[in-house]
Amino acid sequence: MNSYWLESTNTKDYSKLDNDIETEVSIVGAGMVGVTLAYLLHQQGIKFVLLEKDKVLSSTTANTTAKITSQHGLFYSYLIQNFGKEFAQKYLYSHENAISSIEYIIKSQNIDCDFEKQDAYVYTCSEEKVQEIVTETEMVKALGFQAEFCNEVDLPFKTLGAIKFPNQAQFHPIKYAKGLLEKLPADCIYENSKVVDVKKEGQHYKTYTENGSVKSKYVAITTHYPIIDFPGVYFMKMYQDRSYVVAADIKRDLFQGMYISAEEPVTSFRTAKYGDKRLLLVSGSKHKSGDNNSKLDDNYKNIENYIKMLYSKANILYRWNTQDCITLDKVPYIGEYSKLMPNVFVATGFKKWGMTTSYVAAKIISDKILGVDSVYEDIYSSTRVEPIKNIKEIGNMLKQTAHSLVLNKITPPIIKYEDLKIGTGGVVNYKGMKLGIYKKSEDEVYAVKPYCAHLGCELSWNNLEKTWDCPCHGSRYDYEGNLLNEPSKKNLEKVKIEE
Repeated sequence: MNSYWLESTNTKDYSKLDNDIETEVSIVGAGMVGVTLAYLLHQQGIKFVLLEKDKVLSSTTANTTAKITSQHGLFYSYLIQNFGKEFAQKYLYSHENAISSIEYIIKSQNIDCDFEKQDAYVYTCSEEKVQEIVTETEMVKALGFQAEFCNEVDLPFKTLGAIKFPNQAQFHPIKYAKGLLEKLPADCIYENSKVVDVKKEGQHYKTYTENGSVKSKYVAITTHYPIIDFPGVYFMKMYQDRSYVVAADIKRDLFQGMYISAEEPVTSFRTAKYGDKRLLLVSGSKHKSGDNNSKLDDNYKNIENYIKMLYSKANILYRWNTQDCITLDKVPYIGEYSKLMPNVFVATGFKKWGMTTSYVAAKIISDKILGVDSVYEDIYSSTRVEPIKNIKEIGNMLKQTAHSLVLNKITPPIIKYEDLKIGTGGVVNYKGMKLGIYKKSEDEVYAVKPYCAHLGCELSWNNLEKTWDCPCHGSRYDYEGNLLNEPSKKNLEKVKIEE
């Protein structure tokens, strides 16, 4: 089932790149960052080419909750404690600037995208979390922002406290991004044009797609996950999380504001315009990508049951999910891709807060290309080498990677081939090989070697989405082995099954 954002909006089709061209800036990835960067460059008269492997705006941007906010959970206490007050203040105001800039673009360009000012809250139903919220409120106030502690909020259940960020916003992300695209020359935008390599050639770079190339002085890698492993090694500095969204018609008036819980499992609430009514959007059930030991079949159902507990007459209309990159120190990577790749830029690791961070990233990169000093550039440095803060997550990542790479020591659950039923999948032993099989019908059996094409980690079967997910770095493939999510750049190796 597609997201409400996709189902409610028609986007234009763009050509596929099938020849060699030249421009000033090659932008790889036509999600919110890439489209915003193209818009900012175009406003300054800089020539660009925007490349997308699938259809523009079809990936993470289409599956967000689309909150435009500087409130990123109980985050500022963490930033102050680990990086200092000045760092936290810059982080906060980079996102506040993004909110006002997005609003300015919407108004100045007359983009109809259901933009609404809303307050944002982190709430708790746990007495243990109340003091954390009080502390966070005081920390944010110390940064010069008018946060407020609230005893009650406008949710349909009792809460014990919340921090309020006033004057935040929400919108329809596809309508907004489509509005930006309409301001750009269509002959500079290419979809179904997968980038396979970026190479330095003299004073320029060549960005190669499967059927053509772009020569440019600058390259911006604005894909969800960086597509170049070396240099940069972002796969060793990030992990990926999946989360799920359910949209429902509640058939009654809904609350004001945007909300996210302080406690785990994190649950998020917002509303969205839906004709003359409003949809309720609830997201949650997050888990590390590839961690399919939980009851993934229940992720949507758990959210749906929760909605119906709160609103008995709720009519479930849309379900979707997304995958987010999270850096090990929780701060995005924005700026130079690597010291070894001058004039190549990256934006990744947005920690589930992509709407404002997309603008922050696009502005920093466009400033770099224009030779303008950015006041916020230093805190997001993508080449930073200071000790990683999240020691626990580093340990988990290394442990999982090491475990998955020792292939001969892994004994996955084995399903007998003859017991495999239509519509199910798993790992089977077939002529001495461990294969991932999905049985679509009695006459259609697909088999892949369930080892990631990125670095060889063993894949997990995701029965909810019928995909193969990598627990090491988050690559995902459909049941036929076709690549869905990076960092892998290749499909899985396939094996023909002959009974």
